[in-house]
Parts: sequence; C-alpha cells; structure tokens
Amino acid sequence: MKKQPLNALASIVLCAFALTAVAQEPVVEEVVSKTQVGDVLKAGAAKVSAAQQAQIKVDRIADQTDGLLQEFKQVNKQIESLRVYNSQLERQIDSQKQMMAELVESIDNATVIERGISPLMINMLNGLEDFVALDMPFKKDRREEAIAELYVNMDSAKFSAAEKFHQILEVYDIESEYSLSMESYTDQIDIDGNGSEVEVQILRVGRVALMYQTKDKSRAGVWNKVTSSWETLGSGYRRAVDQAIRIAVKLSPQDVIEMPITAPEIAQ
Repeated sequence: MKKQPLNALASIVLCAFALTAVAQEPVVEEVVSKTQVGDVLKAGAAKVSAAQQAQIKVDRIADQTDGLLQEFKQVNKQIESLRVYNSQLERQIDSQKQMMAELVESIDNATVIERGISPLMINMLNGLEDFVALDMPFKKDRREEAIAELYVNMDSAKFSAAEKFHQILEVYDIESEYSLSMESYTDQIDIDGNGSEVEVQILRVGRVALMYQTKDKSRAGVWNKVTSSWETLGSGYRRAVDQAIRIAVKLSPQDVIEMPITAPEIAQ
C-alpha cells in the first residue's frame, strides 16, 4: 500500500519532465531559424554589395570603353585627314619638282640668250644714237642724255640683262611717240647760224615739221632737213605758226593750218 503513492509521484514527476521537455523544444527551433535567417540576410546583403561593386566596375569599364571608342574614332578621322593632306602634299611636291626642272631648263636657256642679247642691245643703242643725231634737233640734249645713261647701264652689274633690255625698249617707245604727237616748248637755238642762241618758242608737229617763233612774234622759222639748219619763214607763215603753237598748248581748238612742210625724200 505504501509503494503506490511513490509510484504515483514518480509518474507525476516524469509527466512534468516530459511536459517541460515538450514545452522547451519549439524555443530551440525558433532560435535556430532566426540565426539561419540572419545568415541568409547577411549573405544576401553581401551579394547585393558585391553586385553593386561589380556594377560600378562594369559601369567604369563601360565608360572607359566608350571613351576609348570615341578616341579611336577621333584618331581615325585624324588619320584620314592626314592621308588626304599627305596626298595633296605629294601632288604639290610633284608639281614643284616639275617647276624646278622647267626653271633649270629656263636658266640654261637664259644663259644662252643672255650671251646673244648683249650684242643685240649694243646694236640697238648704236642705231638709236645715230637716229637721234640725224633726226630733227628737238629736245636733243634730253634725248642724248637718255642714250648716254643707257650706255652706262649696259656696263653696270646693278641691272640684269632683262632690265637693261627693258630700259632700251622704253627709250625706243618714247622716240616712237614723238612721231605721233604735237608739242610746243621754250628753248634756246642759234637761228642765225652765228653761234648766238636766242630764246624762242619751239613747235614740233610729229617728225614732219619743226618750227620756232621769237618771243615778240616778229620772226618765225623752220628746220631744213636738207641743209640741217634753221631757215627764216616769210611773214605769210607767222600767223599760221602762232596759231599752231596755241593749238599745241591747248589754247585753241584743233584746226586746219597751212604749214611749211618739207617734201619726203625718196629712199635710195
């Protein structure tokens, strides 16, 4: 009879222990679940962070790649421009080489021409000097001085052969213009052939007539090509000479005037 209460107590204690064990088991599982979730969250956060870092690297690489691509395109454009420029320079160099070859040939030819042109210029000057000496004596001092200056320039190293030839042609052109012009100017001439010069008004009509009129208009004369001297004109020509002088200096309009003209010589 005394053993039954002990057995009942033992049963009660075991039941209590079992209930306690049963009550404590879900708490352990809950703790374990929270730890796993935390680890999972940490792992997820680490992956997100790693992914963000990786994305930053990818973006940086993409930016660098884009920059390199743009730089590559720019360099390609520069290369293409340089190719076009180099091609143009090559054509220019070929053209310059051709010009240099032509210049060398021209220099060689110019040397030959210069050796032949010097005697030609001397002959032209000699002919011009003889022409002025045989021509009517208008502005004779000025014309002779121009020829003398050309002779000096011929022996000067200051001027090239082309410049010397150009100067001679200029004087020839001036002499040619005298044949087509009419002018009047003041000069001193020996009208009486006694060595005494008198100031007169000269009238030149081309190379057809050369006349003079004294200041008081009391005398007028003409150059005689045959005798190479001045001849006094009769009173009938004085008015005509005076009118021609007025036309030459633009004081009167052009008009028909009777002038003492020497008949042209027949060529031999």
